[in-house]
Amino acid sequence: MINEKIREKYDQAPHLPGVYLMKDKKGKILYVGKAKDLKKRLSSYFVKKEQTEIKTAALLALVADFDLVITQSDQEAFILESNLIKENAPKYNVILKDGKNYPLLRIDMNETYPSIQRVRRIQNDKALYFGPYSSSRSVNQTVKQIQKIFKLRKCRNSQFKNRSRPCLNYQIKACLGLCCIDVDPEAYKRQVKDAILFLRGRSGEVIRKLKQEMTAHAAEQAFEKAAQVRDTIFAIQRVMERQVVVCPDQKDRDVMGLAWKREKAVVTVMMVRAGLLIDTAHYPTDLGFKEPDEVLRAFLEQYYKKTREIPGQVLLSRPIENQEGIEADLTYAAGRRVYLHHPVRGEKRRLTEMAVVNGEKELEKILLKEEEEQATLVMLRNLLKMEKLPERIECFDNSNLQGGDPVASMVVFTNGKPDKAQYRKFIIRDIEVQDDYAYMTHVLSRRFRHTEEETPRPDLLVVDGGKGQLGMAVAVLKDLGLEDEFPVAGLAKKDKDKGETADKIYLPGRSNPLNTAQSQKALFLLEQVRDEAHRFAITFQRKRREKRAGQSALDTIPGIGPKKRRLLLTRFKGVENIKRQSVDELAELPGITRELAEIILVSLAKQGGAA
Repeated sequence: MINEKIREKYDQAPHLPGVYLMKDKKGKILYVGKAKDLKKRLSSYFVKKEQTEIKTAALLALVADFDLVITQSDQEAFILESNLIKENAPKYNVILKDGKNYPLLRIDMNETYPSIQRVRRIQNDKALYFGPYSSSRSVNQTVKQIQKIFKLRKCRNSQFKNRSRPCLNYQIKACLGLCCIDVDPEAYKRQVKDAILFLRGRSGEVIRKLKQEMTAHAAEQAFEKAAQVRDTIFAIQRVMERQVVVCPDQKDRDVMGLAWKREKAVVTVMMVRAGLLIDTAHYPTDLGFKEPDEVLRAFLEQYYKKTREIPGQVLLSRPIENQEGIEADLTYAAGRRVYLHHPVRGEKRRLTEMAVVNGEKELEKILLKEEEEQATLVMLRNLLKMEKLPERIECFDNSNLQGGDPVASMVVFTNGKPDKAQYRKFIIRDIEVQDDYAYMTHVLSRRFRHTEEETPRPDLLVVDGGKGQLGMAVAVLKDLGLEDEFPVAGLAKKDKDKGETADKIYLPGRSNPLNTAQSQKALFLLEQVRDEAHRFAITFQRKRREKRAGQSALDTIPGIGPKKRRLLLTRFKGVENIKRQSVDELAELPGITRELAEIILVSLAKQGGAA
């Protein structure tokens, strides 16, 4: 049921082009959309309720208000929509994940010995970028292939500059040993250029170049070099044998197909280079408030902002609005003519249908996995006799080293999957002795001092441990007045000495663990949650130890910042040498007063000169 404010605004909405902004009760923009006819588009949200999917209805329940901006034309609406999305980054406008999630490959030809690097963002640094790739696995396979064939250096710049002898990759002939062996930079760059052609799908062109090079080496009787080039040719040909010829015209194009079902959508991108299908990637998303055509258009606009490799033609499985405008933007970005085309017959239509079929298969996998995850949550609810599904599960874990430097972690699983944006880390201070109850009180107090509006309450709180730890958590929640807010469960590891074969789940007020023989998937989910909390806590604790170990004794002295620390270490070449100086000698340095010099020497003497 829509509220009166929305009803009144909807009744006054005009049949004109423009942009609409959906807002929540705090006034935050949830979604920005455009329409040729604002009244007609809004009616699809607020009037035609019988056609609204369950998930869309849930999203609309968050909408408390909306604003309209009327424009002179459809084109103005497109531009305004794009600008508002960039400015506000509304949650339900996100189609392609942020660049830090989808990996790319980077090659900087300005380096003397360029390497192929995995990155998450495109920088304006004149380097070449390839991607985005749909997963880390696909990008790792590509890098492995490239390095195996062309023997590009694998080490990072810091390793490359500081090596004193070649690494194992050189020993197994997987690298040229550039770090320690003189290699002609121009000859190496020729190999890098061949790798770039390979990445662009120009394998045939690379093979033709290499055959000429092999013939030249043979003519000069440099048979070892000729054999190396021959092996490279064979390696490229083996890769080409796995690629499918889909376009006899041998042109470069991307083929985009959209599949959707039950509020989920998948955009499948088939990369065709020189007529060969060299890669197929799937990009899943939620439909949310969007129509399928909007999904494909928004994906297209975002996808090519995350890559500089834009082919001359992009085939689309569906027509989209503002095709001419997007085409002009891609042409400008590519520096040459780029065509968008929705084919209705012939070979190109067959390609878009192939992309859609691949997308539908991927979508079925996603939906099947979601159904399994939902079934696991239902199983867990029944096992724990909960009133509602445990859509949000929280688990806490402590970590310390012999009672020192204690920290804690909070992990969150949403709908059975890790929700890393919700993870939290806690540094536990002012607790001098190892006290698990004190740690738990400290962490839970900090976690639940936030209101439910600021941070949602969990549907289930999981404690790592048996009856003792569970009782401790229940006591803490009771002290905080939260004992009836949500269910709590303890998960204890199996005791192999007693012949136990599975971890045990304990509930408050129950002495024996639950029987999980028929609920193995539910138990496995809780084990995942517990193990993730443990991993996250240990990783955080280890990083703090490593950071402290890497600090200089000067870092703990009041009045010594990064500049003075650098000045002292540069001048005296180490903490031990600083200790040997007099107050007058230290005070000669700019910014070091006699008083500060005395503090430095006294502090270092107390610390025993730890470096």
